[in-house]
Amino acid sequence: MKELKGTFTGERALYDIHNALVTESIFEDGESPLKECSDLEVTNTEFRWKYPLWYGKNIKCQNINILETARSGIWYTQNIEIRDSDIIGPKYFRRCKDISLINVNLPNASETLWGCEKIYLENVKATGDYFGLNCKDIEIDNLYLDGNYCFDGAKDIVIKNSILLSKDSFWNTENVIIKDSKIVGEYLGWNSKKITFINCEIESHQGLCYIDKLTLVNCSLKADLCLELCSNIDAEIINEVESIKNPISGVIKVKKVGELVLDENYIDTRNTRIVIEDKDE
Repeated sequence: MKELKGTFTGERALYDIHNALVTESIFEDGESPLKECSDLEVTNTEFRWKYPLWYGKNIKCQNINILETARSGIWYTQNIEIRDSDIIGPKYFRRCKDISLINVNLPNASETLWGCEKIYLENVKATGDYFGLNCKDIEIDNLYLDGNYCFDGAKDIVIKNSILLSKDSFWNTENVIIKDSKIVGEYLGWNSKKITFINCEIESHQGLCYIDKLTLVNCSLKADLCLELCSNIDAEIINEVESIKNPISGVIKVKKVGELVLDENYIDTRNTRIVIEDKDE
């Protein structure tokens, strides 16, 4: 494996290199410095300009710093692992496959992870809207996300030990499991199918509506007008809920409900069984 180090400038500075270690380097102005590269290790390196890693294959990065000016940096790349790094530029990871981010900070993660598949995130902190749009096959452990509209249209997701501060999150999703996590944001999960929350803390104005196959296991739910027009519900809610409105079908076990709205003009109330633990208090 050849080793390259130094300060590189100009467009496509190290274009089409293979089986190489790039270390202790700086990529100054010049687009696409590592385009079409494969079997590459990148360590202790800083990227300062646009499109650093497009169309790559088999890339491992550790302790890299990607500045805000190095935007739209990793598109159409397959099998990339990034550890112990800061990705400050926006619009990262488009149409990529086999992505691992471990101990990574993304403070400007707007429009990041779009149309990607086979994603693994561990100890990741991200700030930005529209995170994870239309992605699939996602595994996440310890994500802190502050940004609205996350995971819209995504499929096959497992998330655990995470905090998600996100309005309109998980819209149009399918096959989602979230464990031991906190989710805060309005209109959670609308128009989705097969979503399961286990040991979660959820806060959401009009959250969990228009969902088919919604499961809540040992969850707290601070919400109003929730479960509207949801079907095939299997919910275990361990606290008092402000209001539940017009669930279509299933079983709801809840500690207490401030207001229960069951309008026969919209639903057949016989299709839902609601068990209120503290009903007589």
